[in-house]
Parts: sequence; C-alpha cells; structure tokens
Amino acid sequence: MLALILVLLLIVVLAWPVGLVIYANGRMSQVSALSGAADTEGTTYLIAGSDERAEDSEEQVEGARTDTVMVLHRVAGTTTLLSLPRDTYVEIPGVGFNKLNAAYTFGGPATLTATVENLTGLTVDHYVEIGMDGVEQLVDAVGGVELCLDYDVDDWRSGLDWQAGCHHSDGATALAFSRMRYSDPLGDIGRAERQRQVVGAVLREATQPATLVNPLAHVRLVNAGTDVVTTDEGSGVVALGQMALALRAATGENGQMGTPPIASYDYRPGGIGSAVQLDPERTPGFFERLRTGDLTADDLAPSF
Repeated sequence: MLALILVLLLIVVLAWPVGLVIYANGRMSQVSALSGAADTEGTTYLIAGSDERAEDSEEQVEGARTDTVMVLHRVAGTTTLLSLPRDTYVEIPGVGFNKLNAAYTFGGPATLTATVENLTGLTVDHYVEIGMDGVEQLVDAVGGVELCLDYDVDDWRSGLDWQAGCHHSDGATALAFSRMRYSDPLGDIGRAERQRQVVGAVLREATQPATLVNPLAHVRLVNAGTDVVTTDEGSGVVALGQMALALRAATGENGQMGTPPIASYDYRPGGIGSAVQLDPERTPGFFERLRTGDLTADDLAPSF
C-alpha cells in the first residue's frame, strides 16, 4: 500500500507541472514578431507594454502604442534589463525617423522588433507583449507587492495617490505606479525605474515558497499571465519561464538595470514634438558592451 501511495504521489508531482505547461500553452496568444535575422551572442528578450490589447493582431495594432519597451539580455553570465524611453528618437525601418513608441503603430510587433534590433545591434530571440492592464491582474494574482517611492504623489492622469515611503500595493495601485510620469521629476526615466521595480516585486512574490508549493496559486498566476501576454510564434510558456528567471537575475543583487546614455530629454528634430535623444558619442560603445556582457555601473548611470 505504501508503495502504491508513493507511486501515485510521484505521478501527481510529475504530471502537475507537465499538465500546467500544456494548459498554459493552450491559452497563450501569439503573433508574428521576429525578424529571422542572424543570431547574436546570448539570449535577448524584447518586452513591450502596450496601451491596448485586442483579440487579434490587426485590432491590436490600430491606434495602439507601446508605453513600455524593455530589452532583457543575458550573455556570458551577465543579465541586463534595459529600459528604452518610449520617446527615444530612432530610425524605424521602412518608415524613417520618429519616436520609438510609434514603431508599433506603423507596423505592429514586427516593426517594433526591427526598430529595436536596428538600434541595439541585437537579434531578438523572444518577443513578449503585456497589455498594461495586465500589470493589475498579475499583481493581484500574487497578493499584492511592496513598492517604494520617496515623495508624495497626487497625479490625476495616472490615478496615483501616494504618500512617501514603502507600501504594500494592490494591482490598481501598482498599475498607476507604473504609468505615472508627469508628476515624476525624471519623467519617462523615473517611470522606467518604477516599472522595473514593479517587475522585480512581482517576481519576488511569485517565487516565494508559499506560492511555489501552492497549486491553486500556480493556476491563478497562469490564468492572469496568459490573459494579458502575447508572444512570438516560437515562444511558449517554457520561454516565459526562462525569461522570468532572467528577469529575477537582472533585478536581483547581481543584476544590471538602467537606460542607454541620453543627450537630451527635449530634442526637437521637427514634425514629432519633443523626443529623447540618445548620446550620439556614447551610445554605439554602450550597445557594443551590452552585446558582449561588459556593461558597468557607470554605463547604466543616468546621463543627466
């Protein structure tokens, strides 16, 4: 009898994660996003936070822009999470120069991917798009997160009402925390820092022992994630799991996070209003060191 119980337990232990992966893959939305360019060293994830998410890719593209663009790159034992300001002045292949967040509007995920590859010199291996409302669902799925900001905020645009300090935050608050920029003295750069903070906080909660051993929590997280995440056609839940591990490394004690070197936050090339101009002298070397895993803390320090 004991042997039978042990066998049954083994079957359950082995079958549960396999079944969960099959279940999750069946729920995921996928879209054509990769360029097929020659691989570059390491593994590169392009993470886009879209302000709209529709049921199919054509509806998704129309009128939508990417409020958040992050590059997660793992190479030679180094993991870096890079935030690209949404107003970065870039060349959009086939379109011309414009703001980075316009790339999605012009051609959806594939054009955004091509634009980021053109800027960084990296080939994107995995594309992951998260509807911004998904931040709220994911945070609530892990039971809320601890977030910190050292000044008061009462921002009607984002809906963030915050007292200076650290607070346990629900999904709605975390979403407002991620979106707020007009009340941030650093604008889009400060918002990118807070978005990275939210990513790290969700990952910490999702990997707590109490969550890892709770099958109901697993299903809750899978449902919340697959409801709001779209990937490229070749990536499934296993790739997302690998990305989560890389994100945890990047946001952990030995990880690297930051933005490219910036020359101006109010660059006005004409026709598109105010844009963010990357430093033309420092940027090429910065992306070369990103590709090889040789970035330093000085490289990732704010340029203002």
